[in-house]
Amino acid sequence: MSECCKVDFVAQLCLSRSFVLTVKAPPQYQRIKQYLLERIESGEFQPDHQIPPEEKLAVQFSVSRMTANKAIRDLVQEGYLIRQVGLGTFVTDRKAESPLTEVNNIADEVRQRGHDYHNEVVRCEAIAADDETALKLGVRMGAEVFHSVLIHFDNGRPIQLEDRYVNPKWVPDYLDTDFSQHTPNEILVARCPITDLEHVVEALLPDAQTAQWLDTNTSQPCLCMTRRTWSGEHLISYARLLHPGDRYKLRTTLSK
Repeated sequence: MSECCKVDFVAQLCLSRSFVLTVKAPPQYQRIKQYLLERIESGEFQPDHQIPPEEKLAVQFSVSRMTANKAIRDLVQEGYLIRQVGLGTFVTDRKAESPLTEVNNIADEVRQRGHDYHNEVVRCEAIAADDETALKLGVRMGAEVFHSVLIHFDNGRPIQLEDRYVNPKWVPDYLDTDFSQHTPNEILVARCPITDLEHVVEALLPDAQTAQWLDTNTSQPCLCMTRRTWSGEHLISYARLLHPGDRYKLRTTLSK
């Protein structure tokens, strides 16, 4: 059979058959989820905004109340909404957050939210301790200490400026760390497990350089946490962690 005949034969075969292409529509509850997410992410539905009740959404999308409930339940589980018994369902404040009474790896916190994490190293050096650093780190003034400054990012936006001092006696290889692979927290906890912790939290206005690093302005308050950590009797690290106040919060839960 010639090449031309082969082409004609295939064309006739295709024309002699009926082909049905079926595209499966997305579940109906996904339409409601998308509707709500678009309004949350655009800012139309701000934190603490009460969303329409299930009954109204069911009528609006011509679905059952159970379907509307599924959409809302998914968004509650994903952290976009919160139910308040007897009041309704409200948009949550999805600022990045850290527990106040614990020390977590910020890279893990970001990734647990389903976001992309990376950091930029601003400084990584050995310096002589000034009087404030010596006092905070428990060393003599002029003693050599390790100093690192990193900017941590959540989905491409800076959420923390970490200005840290480390006693080289306890972590002598600190400056050799590849911080693109391991955060300072990760290295310090691995070398010197934390037994004691001190946190001091305050609000302050950033200087021009800090504002630039955090992609904010000098009139926007920052949340500043000063942290000192011990391993046994040894004071290991002193750090100032600055966060843009409009995209970060601290949380603690106490139970008896």
